[in-house]
Amino acid sequence: MNMLLDDLGLAPEKEIETPQTAASSGPVPWKVMLVDDDEDVHALTKLVLKDTIFAGRGVEFVHGYSAAEGRRLLAQHPDTAVLFLDVVMESDQAGLELVYYIRNVLKNSLLRIVLRTGQPGQAPEASVIIDYDINDYKEKGDLSALKLVTVLVSSLRNYRDLKSIEQSRAGLARIIEATDQLFEISSLQRLASGILMQLVTILGMNENSLMACPSGGVAAVDDPSSGWRVIAGTGCFERHENDLLSETGLCDQERACVHTVLERGESRFEGETFVGIFRIKEKKRALIVLKGDHPLNEVDQDLIRIFSSNISLALENLNLYHEVLETQEEITFTLGEVIEARCKETGNHVRRVAESCYLLGRYMGLPEEEADTLRRAAPLHDLGKIAVADNVLHKPGKLTPDEWAQVQDHVEFGYRVLKRAERSVLKVAAVIAREHHERWDGSGYPRGLKGEDIHLFARITALIDVFDSLLHSRVYKPAWPLEKVLELIRQERGGAFEPAVVDVFLDNLSGFLDIQGHESTDGHEIICG
Repeated sequence: MNMLLDDLGLAPEKEIETPQTAASSGPVPWKVMLVDDDEDVHALTKLVLKDTIFAGRGVEFVHGYSAAEGRRLLAQHPDTAVLFLDVVMESDQAGLELVYYIRNVLKNSLLRIVLRTGQPGQAPEASVIIDYDINDYKEKGDLSALKLVTVLVSSLRNYRDLKSIEQSRAGLARIIEATDQLFEISSLQRLASGILMQLVTILGMNENSLMACPSGGVAAVDDPSSGWRVIAGTGCFERHENDLLSETGLCDQERACVHTVLERGESRFEGETFVGIFRIKEKKRALIVLKGDHPLNEVDQDLIRIFSSNISLALENLNLYHEVLETQEEITFTLGEVIEARCKETGNHVRRVAESCYLLGRYMGLPEEEADTLRRAAPLHDLGKIAVADNVLHKPGKLTPDEWAQVQDHVEFGYRVLKRAERSVLKVAAVIAREHHERWDGSGYPRGLKGEDIHLFARITALIDVFDSLLHSRVYKPAWPLEKVLELIRQERGGAFEPAVVDVFLDNLSGFLDIQGHESTDGHEIICG
């Protein structure tokens, strides 16, 4: 046998061999491992199978000459599709022990194992098939060239189908996990980033993807690129966030695909690219452009289709969420303005307080979501005033002790009304309503809380409420000039107000004056409305 192999120019190999050259850019070949202690078996198997093509892919050989070497090679090549395995090598049961290791230690159930033996008495076929998870059993003497090719193609087909099922199952699991995460996101930009990250993860693709929304909410079908702006990107597109879609460097084919999608109003696959279109609102749509590093196969496309339905639901859910928030916010502001009108206060006090509390919260380091919660809760800080009698609420002169006690009760009344609510914003509003008249030094009401025992939201609202109230006229006082208001705030640093809150407020005063809508000419005077 060795002389024949030498004459054919087939020297035994101990390294990994690839029929395709290293420079080949074609499909990745199937990896076939040969573990046998007979060098002639390696050479002959390669001779017969080297030109095999299945599903457009050739074969690549990995050679091992003992079960021990087989273990090492399997660790180096976990993507091996088919293993041709001898039974008797360094021991009579070496091959069978390797099968056990593959199935029970490596937990590799995808690898197709073809057991070949020249000593069938050492491993009877019926016993081996029943006791070991192998996929085929052949005696070496019975394997003709045609039968060997048949066994390989059959094994590759089984491996491909199992791999496809495994990928689909893994992809669906990632979709379920990704969907749960998507439905927790409450801003469009974060949702867009989450969608891109999850798509890349689900498909195991590179990170080159982006999501865009039409500028102004509507895209012109005949010239879509002029109105579409990127709101999130990954990989090479990350630096293009907020750019126009036409400025992202899409190639001609990708731009043509985007144009077709916008023209037809339906998502499209083209080679390694996916362009998806999703409706956010009645007249607003979103685009996803996903560039892969390999053509999208049928499994990839199916996973994208399934996930796309979840994207649509997530966008619709986000839209409904924001509609609920906007409705809730409008009700909150309206209720605050009703109280404001009853108190005969200057209009828009609650709206200015809300925006100023949000701004101060952000300057204090609050996350966006917490600051927004503060903004939506602050308008209800004086809800309890609905329980104060008109003759007390509108009294222009000094209040009697009994009248003052009635005014102080408004914080507890507001708290009792709001604390029963289930919504988190109203629960926060309850805390603010109860604590915004507490003082940093502990001399406030109703409970005499001190320092950080007062909720930060209430500490912020307390300063903003005083600032806005003093700048505008009330039934019991005229409007104060800005400098007088600032002087009081400085004096109450460590008294009524937390020092850190005062410092941050004064350091960023211009932003709060912008909310007041006043023009400052010399930094000291403003016109009070």
